[in-house]
Amino acid sequence: MPTHKPPARPAAVIHQQQRVYSGRVIDLDLVDVDLPNGHRTSLELISHPGGAAVVALNEHQEVCLLYQYRQAAEGWLWEVPAGKLDGKPPEQTARAELAEEAGLTARDWRSLGTVVSSPGVFKEVVHLYLAQNLRPVPPNPEPSEVYEIAWVSLKEALRRALSGELSDAKSVIALCRAAYCVGVTY
Repeated sequence: MPTHKPPARPAAVIHQQQRVYSGRVIDLDLVDVDLPNGHRTSLELISHPGGAAVVALNEHQEVCLLYQYRQAAEGWLWEVPAGKLDGKPPEQTARAELAEEAGLTARDWRSLGTVVSSPGVFKEVVHLYLAQNLRPVPPNPEPSEVYEIAWVSLKEALRRALSGELSDAKSVIALCRAAYCVGVTY
C-alpha cells in the first residue's frame, strides 16, 4: 500500500498519568497533557494490545465474512476474521485467527497496513492483511465466539461496506484496501 507521511510535528507533553482500571483486555488511564498547541487538557485513554484482521480471498474472488454476535454493538455484525494480538506478532495472530475462526490457511499474505480504531480514546492498532491461495483446515472457534461463516463476492462485500450494511470499521477499511490491491472497484 502506498503511504504518504506528513512532516513530523511536536508531540504532547505528559504531566501526569494515573491508572484507574486494569482489566483482562484493557487498561484505563487518566492523563494530563500539554497538547502541541500549548493547551493543557485531561484525557481518558484506554490501552488495548491491538489486533489483526484478515480479508480471505478465494480463487472465485469471494471473501470470508463472519456474521458475529457482539454484545458491545448489542447485536450481530458482519466482520472479517480478526483477533487480539495477545503478545504475538500481528501476522502470526492473523494466521491463527483465520484458521481458528474460518477454518482456513493461506499460502500468500499481504499487509494492508494498519488502522487506529478510535484515536480519541483508544490506544489500539489493528493490523490488516489480505490472504490468498486458501486451503481448508479444521476450525477451532472459542466457546465465547458466536458467529456464522458466509462467502460473498468481494464486490458484494465492498458494496455492503460502502452502503453501511457492513459497519465494523476494521472490516470496512480492510475490504476497501483489499479491493484496491486486487483491482476490484464498486
